[in-house]
Amino acid sequence: MENYTEGNDFILNAFSDGGKGLNDLNSLIITLTRVIQPSTPMYFLLSNLSLLDFCYSSTTVPKMLKSFLNKPSTITLPACIVQMFMFLTMATSESLLLAVMAYDRYVAICIPLRYVSIMSREVCLQLTSGILLLGCINGAIHTINTFRLPFCGLRILNHFFCDIPPLLKISCIDTYFNEVAVFGLGGVVMFSCFLLICGSYIHILFSVLKLQNGNSRKKALSTCISHLVAVLLFYVSGSLMYLRPKSNLITDKEWVLSIFYTCITPLLNPLIYSLRNKDIQRALTKLLKINH
Repeated sequence: MENYTEGNDFILNAFSDGGKGLNDLNSLIITLTRVIQPSTPMYFLLSNLSLLDFCYSSTTVPKMLKSFLNKPSTITLPACIVQMFMFLTMATSESLLLAVMAYDRYVAICIPLRYVSIMSREVCLQLTSGILLLGCINGAIHTINTFRLPFCGLRILNHFFCDIPPLLKISCIDTYFNEVAVFGLGGVVMFSCFLLICGSYIHILFSVLKLQNGNSRKKALSTCISHLVAVLLFYVSGSLMYLRPKSNLITDKEWVLSIFYTCITPLLNPLIYSLRNKDIQRALTKLLKINH
């Protein structure tokens, strides 16, 4: 094993596959949302979600595929720091953006007459800027706290990218403060966003159930359920990874949880939030006809 590491390098020792085509799909969604009503709040938020997913998957998938082809692989300390910061920034930003998108749908469906004034372009720009700023702050706090720790031994990470839990496991000193910081800050972000999402969709469901048209009600329920499935997949897998008590029960396979929120969720988001949308479908059809 000693041949794998030089200096401050870390060994990434986890096998995984998947993630191909994520960036192409998100790039397509960004293009389509710019073609159709780019000033509409919903499409503005959708394009931002696709951009986040593009950056989010780009921080982990290339290294994951390299690990798949060459197991185990190494990553330098500076690269590890940058990767963790970018990943945490994008993950936090996506969590906050999903909450804002749920609120946007609540305003559009439950109080449509005030939708334009509440979700104006200025408000959307302020929200997305604030989301990115909070993501950067959260990413910086955890990255600094983690890499202030001394690391021991061969620095083998049972993971396919630099993440907080596997790095804490190879620290030479007690990591109680770091675990409290992760649980505290992560818990506040995830649970507050999750509560806002659930509250928004509960109000939406009540409004949908009042619809007289059976087909419209069925379609709206299908959309709400698919959105909630994507949200649950993201938050439940993230919570199990970062907010669970210290345990050895799933230590060897905890990287499997990361597959859900690093690969599967960025893949599902364009399919659920965008490609099911009729305006997006029409724009895609038009784009395909032009290319043909």
